[in-house]
Amino acid sequence: MKAQIGMLGLAVMGRNLTLNIRDKGFKVAVYEYSEGVADDFVQSEIENTAKIETAEMISSNSLKEFVDNLEAPRIVFMMVRAGEVVDFYIDQLVPLLSEGDIIVDGGNSLYTDTNRRVKDLSEKGLIFIGMGVSGGEEGAHYGASLMPGGNSAGWERVKPIFQTICAKVDNEPCCHWVGDNGAGHYVKMVHNGIEYGDMQLISETYQLLTEGLNLSIEEVREIFIEWNKGDLNSYLMEITADILSFKDMDGAPLLTKILDTAGQKGTGKWTGIDALELGIPLTLIGEAVFARCLSWQKAERVQAAKIFARKPVDTFNGDKAEMIRAIHDALYASKLISYAQGFRLMREASKEYDFALNYGDIALMWRGGCIIRSKFLSNIKQAYSNNHELENLLFDEFFTNVMKTCDVGWRKAVVLGIQLHIPTPTFSSALSYFDGYLTEKLPASLLQAQRDYFGAHSYERIDKPRGQFFHTDWMGKGEQTASNTYSV
Repeated sequence: MKAQIGMLGLAVMGRNLTLNIRDKGFKVAVYEYSEGVADDFVQSEIENTAKIETAEMISSNSLKEFVDNLEAPRIVFMMVRAGEVVDFYIDQLVPLLSEGDIIVDGGNSLYTDTNRRVKDLSEKGLIFIGMGVSGGEEGAHYGASLMPGGNSAGWERVKPIFQTICAKVDNEPCCHWVGDNGAGHYVKMVHNGIEYGDMQLISETYQLLTEGLNLSIEEVREIFIEWNKGDLNSYLMEITADILSFKDMDGAPLLTKILDTAGQKGTGKWTGIDALELGIPLTLIGEAVFARCLSWQKAERVQAAKIFARKPVDTFNGDKAEMIRAIHDALYASKLISYAQGFRLMREASKEYDFALNYGDIALMWRGGCIIRSKFLSNIKQAYSNNHELENLLFDEFFTNVMKTCDVGWRKAVVLGIQLHIPTPTFSSALSYFDGYLTEKLPASLLQAQRDYFGAHSYERIDKPRGQFFHTDWMGKGEQTASNTYSV
């Protein structure tokens, strides 16, 4: 009997997804480029499950054997490195596949690459699906958030498998069809951008509590555990508390021995770049990416700290309990801003790229399995159920009330960072965005006047209809020709 799906790529995610698919009752063919890896993987599972033989997994030693082991129409699920490696395997697979066969790319591919692959493979009679996968090793094995998009002709074929192996919340699968072409990978890209923001926000919270309020790691851990029982409940809060409790071999907290340089794989940067292309302010995620970049300038930071040796600053001597609540509110409000910006970006992308995204379904997919799963994703789902055309989450009653409640504490936390020389790039940028979004009249009028002065870029007037542009001869030289106007 042939396999119902094939897994190409047996690194950590590929292995765990294979076990997940097998455990849910589907037969899987497996292949890995390195010789012997697939055989060893299947053999080890035979030994682990104490079976003389296994009918659930079939190892393959060549791509042809791998494809031949799949029932038609074939489903090839690739979990390989994004970029050229994906194209390499597609080129190898195409001559071996037949019309109507499906290739699924579960890596963190750039959505524009997925757009191209959907088109190219469709012309060859093949179906391509680009699917975001979030949840790490544990999610891959026991239920991840799956975000499929691409050629919708393949959805009904893969749906029974993916909605079975994904995470479930209230018996709802965390896997729905996202949209055509690169929609699945686009949503995963934004997910990862929000993940960057969440992680940086929690890190800034940690620094404010430890350096700002002089709390011990154990005290901060207890605070995070308590916060995780309420509005801030999330996977990242949960694992942060675990990290804070972990001791090194000498009994000291391991966290204090980890070098303060954070890596990245590029999805956060992609999110920021696309936000710039679409003209959507994604300030918090952008600052989270830049914070990682700054962390890598370790040697320069050490040198700068010596050159600009600061005078000792006053330590916090106010009401600690009150300030802890303020920092809680700053984290909560900033987190909501990050999601509001992320969903606003997806709204713009949906129009620009014809994705036809369902924002409520996206919130549902992120409630379980994925790295950013959190309590208030249910509120996001409800917000879009109330109004699918909601321009910004801040206009929903739930989010409006939260922002009003957290406003005072948010500002206190940012001021604390400024006073004690503790950087809070994401707290501060989120607050600045919020204040700007709430400002009916911004100083952009002066900015536009400057543009018209030096570049004849023209401007609109408040006493004239929108869309009419004017140019002033600011220098009195009689120049009345305006330059072409441009806006994002």
